[in-house]
Amino acid sequence: MTAFHELPLADLARGIARGDFTALEVTDAFLERIEARNDRLNAFLRIGAEEARAEARARDAERAAGAPLGPLHGVPVSIKDIIDVAGQPTTGNSRITIHDAAPEDAHVVHQLRRAGAVILGKTMLHEFATGGPSFDLPWPPARNPWNTDHHPAGSSSGSGAALAAGMTPAALGTDTAGSVRHPGTACGIVGMKPTYGAISRRGVFPLAQSLDHVGPMTRGVADNALLFDGCIGLDPRDPTSSARARPAYPGIGGDIRGMRIGVIEGFNTEANPEIVAALEAGVEALRDLGAEIVPLSLPPLDDYTDIGRLILQTESYAIHKGWMQTRRDDYGWRARTKILAGGLVDAGTYLQAQQMRRRLCAALAEGLAGVEAAICVSSFEFPSRIDDDDAVDATYDRQARTPFNLSGHPAIAVPTGFSQDGLPMGMQIVGHHFDEATVYRIAHQYEMARPWRQYWPPL
Repeated sequence: MTAFHELPLADLARGIARGDFTALEVTDAFLERIEARNDRLNAFLRIGAEEARAEARARDAERAAGAPLGPLHGVPVSIKDIIDVAGQPTTGNSRITIHDAAPEDAHVVHQLRRAGAVILGKTMLHEFATGGPSFDLPWPPARNPWNTDHHPAGSSSGSGAALAAGMTPAALGTDTAGSVRHPGTACGIVGMKPTYGAISRRGVFPLAQSLDHVGPMTRGVADNALLFDGCIGLDPRDPTSSARARPAYPGIGGDIRGMRIGVIEGFNTEANPEIVAALEAGVEALRDLGAEIVPLSLPPLDDYTDIGRLILQTESYAIHKGWMQTRRDDYGWRARTKILAGGLVDAGTYLQAQQMRRRLCAALAEGLAGVEAAICVSSFEFPSRIDDDDAVDATYDRQARTPFNLSGHPAIAVPTGFSQDGLPMGMQIVGHHFDEATVYRIAHQYEMARPWRQYWPPL
C-alpha cells in the first residue's frame, strides 16, 4: 500500500470515508514522521500530538455513527503559528506573545474543522511573520529539507519545510509580501496566495492589514485547491472577508486549450539564469498544452516592491508601536530592524504610497485584461545558507511576488524543477480577482505535464 504521506488529500479523505484506514492511523503516521525529522528541520514549534489524536478519534467516531463527512474528513492540517487554534498559544515565534493562548479558533481553522480536518500542530515562522531566519528567537529557524544548510524561505518557513519532507499533507501559511509563495518555491511545493478577502483573516495576527492574506500550502495543485475550498466562506466578523470566493476543486481537471496566458517579461530579467531557463521551459509546456502565450508589459517591478515595502513597514510599525516603545529588546534583531523602519515614515509619505499603489494596481489590472492568467518567476535567487547573514540579506527579498499583494490578485507558486545544486525552483501563475479556479486549472495542467511533486528530499 502507498504510504500515507505520498497520497493526495482527496485519496486520504476517501480512504478514511470508505474505512480503508482510520483518521487515527493517518494522524499517527504523520506524527511518526514529525518525530523522526523535526529535530533536523525545526518545521514544527508545537506538535499537538494528543490533541490531534483525540480529534482523529472523534472523526472516526463520526464516521462510525454515519454522520455526514466533509471533504477533508480525517485529514491532518498544520497551522502557521500566527493563526489562532483555540486553547493553544499563538506565539508568532516571539518572546512578546509566547504565552498568549487563543480563546477561539481563527475563522479559517473553524472552516477547516467544519470540513473534517484534524489539526496536527503549529509550524515554525519568522518572528511575527517578518524578518528572516534568525537564531535569537524562542525556537530555532526551520531548515530546507533539500539541503539543511540552507533556509526554506519564509515567513511560512515551517509549513514549507514540513510539506516538502512529508511531515504533514497540508498546511496554512500567511502571505504579506510573498510569505506563502516564497517557501513554496524554495521547498518545491505549492503555495497559493488567494484573492484578498477570499479567506478570512480573523484570528490571524496581522503584519500589514492592507496586504495580509491567508494561503493554503500543499505538495500538489489539486490538494491545494481542495484545501482552499475548505478555507473559504464569508466571515461577518471580518470586514475584509468577501462572499465572492468560489470553490476551485471541482474544475481542476479542465484543459487549457485556447487560453491566453501572458508572460510578464519585465519581472523575469533579474533572476538567476537557471531560474529563467526553468520558467521558459514551463512556458513551453503550457504552449504545448494548447495555451496561447503572449507578452505582457507592466511598470517596473521595483516600483511595486518599493511601494510594497514602504506600506508593509509603516503598517507593521503601527501594530507593534506600543511593544517597540516598551519591549524593544524582546524582539529578535531581524524583526526589530524591519519593524522600526516603519516608524520613520510620516503620514503624508504613507498616503502618497497608497496613491501610487492605486496607479500601479490599475496598470496591473489593465495588463491582465486581455489574458486569462499571467506567468512570472517567483524568486530571483536560490535560498542561501541559513547561517550566512550577508547572503540572506543580499538575496532574501529579490523576488516578483509583492505586486500581487498590492493588487490582491490570486497568485500561485508551483515548482519548475531543480538547480544544478539540487535546490528547487518555481514560477508564479496569476489570475483575475476571485478566479482561483482558472489559476488552479492552469497550474494543475502544468503539474500533470511536469510532475515535480513526485520527487522527495533526501531525508
